[in-house]
Amino acid sequence: MRSTIDKAGRVVVPKQLRDQAGLVPGEVEITIDGSGLRLEPVAGSGLVEDGGRLVIPAEGAEVDDDLVRSLRDADRR
Repeated sequence: MRSTIDKAGRVVVPKQLRDQAGLVPGEVEITIDGSGLRLEPVAGSGLVEDGGRLVIPAEGAEVDDDLVRSLRDADRR
C-alpha cells in the first residue's frame, strides 16, 4: 500500500493498515527499522475502553490491585 509524506512530514496510514495493526488516535512510538520506520502504539498505564468494555492495554500496563478492582467493578457502574 502506498501513501505520501507532505511537506510537514505527515504520513497518512491507510485505514486497512491501522485496523490490522491496532493503531488508534493517540501517541505512537516511531523507530528506525532497517531502511523503514516502525510505528507502535504507546500503551497507557490505565484501562482502555474497547467496544464498551474496559480492557488492559496490550503492552506496558502494570497490573496491580487497583487495576483489578477497576476491572471487577466496571460492570457495576
